[in-house]
Amino acid sequence: MSIVCATNFSDAALRASTLAAELARKTGEPLRLVHVLNADSARAFGRALTDAAQAALADEVKRLTKLGAKVEPALLTGEPATVLDAYVREQRASLVVTAAPTYEAPFLGVGGMVDRLAQMLGVPLLAVREGASLEAWARGERPLKVMLGVDRSLPFEAAREWVRTLRRWGAVEAVGARVYWAEEEYQRLGLARPPAFGEITDELKQALEKETAALMAPLASAEGQGARIHVEAGVGRIADNLVDLAAREKVDLLVVGSHHRRALGRLWSVSHHALRLASMSVACVPAQATAAPADVALPAFREVLVATDFSETGNRAVAHACALTPPEGTVHLVHVAEGSLSAAEEAGLRTRLLALVPKAAESGGRRVQVEVLAQGGKDVVTTLVQASERLGVDAIVMGTHGRSGLKRAVLGSVTQALLLRTDRPVLVVRPPQA
Repeated sequence: MSIVCATNFSDAALRASTLAAELARKTGEPLRLVHVLNADSARAFGRALTDAAQAALADEVKRLTKLGAKVEPALLTGEPATVLDAYVREQRASLVVTAAPTYEAPFLGVGGMVDRLAQMLGVPLLAVREGASLEAWARGERPLKVMLGVDRSLPFEAAREWVRTLRRWGAVEAVGARVYWAEEEYQRLGLARPPAFGEITDELKQALEKETAALMAPLASAEGQGARIHVEAGVGRIADNLVDLAAREKVDLLVVGSHHRRALGRLWSVSHHALRLASMSVACVPAQATAAPADVALPAFREVLVATDFSETGNRAVAHACALTPPEGTVHLVHVAEGSLSAAEEAGLRTRLLALVPKAAESGGRRVQVEVLAQGGKDVVTTLVQASERLGVDAIVMGTHGRSGLKRAVLGSVTQALLLRTDRPVLVVRPPQA
């Protein structure tokens, strides 16, 4: 493994290579300092250009070696982003460091090397804009204040794991920032929209704060203190709001996951716009940059949802949900009711739900919350998916009748449809063989 730093010998590139050297010294990984020559220029100027580039690399290697890093130069030729991507793969690098796009560049560097690298690399890209604070952190002189863009996606999980690795190198204060579109979240969570467009209800705010805190939980400090979070409704692009939040928090580094969007997809790419607009350094972490299996944090099933239709197989799932939930955890036991119910009918259904809870579950310290969900014109699966999102559960438990073939095709399967509609873990409880 190694750290790769791309340089064009500008003042901004010198600051980036200084930070890269400090990180290489800190981690004990070799630093590969790379300069890429344009193919047309190399052909036009020949040996003179090559010699000049090699001399500049040699001088930079001497400077960085004095910082305590083991530096290896590499002079490449071709289209910079493509050549660097291939070199990073060949060297099995763990991180790429480069200067951030300059504000003087046309269109803020859109389509430039840094922008293309962010959409190509399979490892984190650290674009350095203000390197002094990061250098001081690498030298152990101060903690690093990091803001992590939060959402429910694989790139976010990869970015979160990368922030965890930063803590191996030095003290890190992590702040989670969640920017959302209110109308989209009302739909996802199945919450009633207020009369005024864009109005944020307490129910929506509390649900999103709970979900964001759970997503940031793996970054809790060794002392058990959870990471701070910001949850704000956005107007326009998510990236603009996120960059503004990072500036208000005065963070040293903004970390975002990257979906590697191409062409028109970049119009709503958070990482693409964050690279261009942020006043601080930015790290783009692709979904491929996942932690090694041995280093992945174990998931915790603190809250589990189990749904029953009061059939034998549905009721069997309740005990499994209680077994999956640890002591002090919460089991959300729900039933989806068709049509409108009177207060007495709803109370009767809640009593039936409570009767399904094993005594062993309650004695183990688990909390069981029962709820009767009204379909409200929606299908059962949509109702359950929205409830799981609103409650922020870690897993869903469902019973299945075990139907197959024509019988399943005719009758349908709520459990099967749920598996296709949710990204949360689902435990399917099948009946015993007859």
